[in-house]
Amino acid sequence: LYSYDAWSGTYMIMAAVMLIGVATTLIISEPDTKRHEAEYSTTDYARFFLLFLSIVVAFILTFNATAGLVKDAKEVLIEVFSNKHLAGFIVGTVRMMIALLGAYIAARALIAFNIVNRSMVNNTYVDPVKDFFNRYGMSVAILLLAVIGLYRVSDIVLGVMANIFYQDMGFTKVEIATISKTFGLFMTLAGGFLGGILAIRIGVFKVLFLGALLSALTNLLFIVLANVGHDITWLYVTIAMDNLSAGIATTAFIAFLSSLTNIQFTAVQYAIFSSLMTLLPKIFGGYSGTLVEQFGYSEFFVITTLIGIPVLWLVYKIKPYID
Repeated sequence: LYSYDAWSGTYMIMAAVMLIGVATTLIISEPDTKRHEAEYSTTDYARFFLLFLSIVVAFILTFNATAGLVKDAKEVLIEVFSNKHLAGFIVGTVRMMIALLGAYIAARALIAFNIVNRSMVNNTYVDPVKDFFNRYGMSVAILLLAVIGLYRVSDIVLGVMANIFYQDMGFTKVEIATISKTFGLFMTLAGGFLGGILAIRIGVFKVLFLGALLSALTNLLFIVLANVGHDITWLYVTIAMDNLSAGIATTAFIAFLSSLTNIQFTAVQYAIFSSLMTLLPKIFGGYSGTLVEQFGYSEFFVITTLIGIPVLWLVYKIKPYID
């Protein structure tokens, strides 16, 4: 049952915790760099903000405008593939690409008519991207981006269905909150500390590979849980191993992302990397429910393990560019 007071208190605590990060950001000083900082006027910043708003509005309007146009196409795709979920995915992807194109055209128009300071746009958005590709080259940069975009796919795709799975196994909300959330949090923190120690001792690459391997293999523990059903002890074991491996993987992954950034463009590059980190896994995770309906829980957990295997190959390929 929904509890207004409980949720209100939870969100207040979350906001208070976020204040720690806000206060830290305001207190610490900017890192020293050799980059020349251009002087921009208040008008330039206002116009730059206008550019951002225009991109968002153009994206939303274009995405909504294509809803009616693709309706017939979706019906055709359903007949062709005999799968409404696949048809919906294709149509949604096409709409997303068209909306991105609309946002890009809007941005280019504002820049072309000098409504926005071109130099400011280049310094903020273009230069950080160019710097990354210039430092690593096109082929290596794409490989690194592939690792970033797929490293957490095994965990996130499973995580979408985790709470529903626990409920289907007969666990109560109190049991789920106590074991999965509270106990799981401490295991994640323990994994983070362990991952940090291992990264110092044996290097980031080995821990990055170990994290990817454990994240995939621990998904198999959910198969056992699916077979034994409502078993508190086994839920503790599964959550402990899964969250411990997630903590190890996350620590190594953050160290990996940090090593890829240039101190001159740290904020923008890290923002891009961290966004890409969950973009594809979240998209794939949107179809987790469909996979469970089609194959069942045990087969679904096997699938989440298998999709983590290519990540191991990708991590191995980037070994020369880590540590």
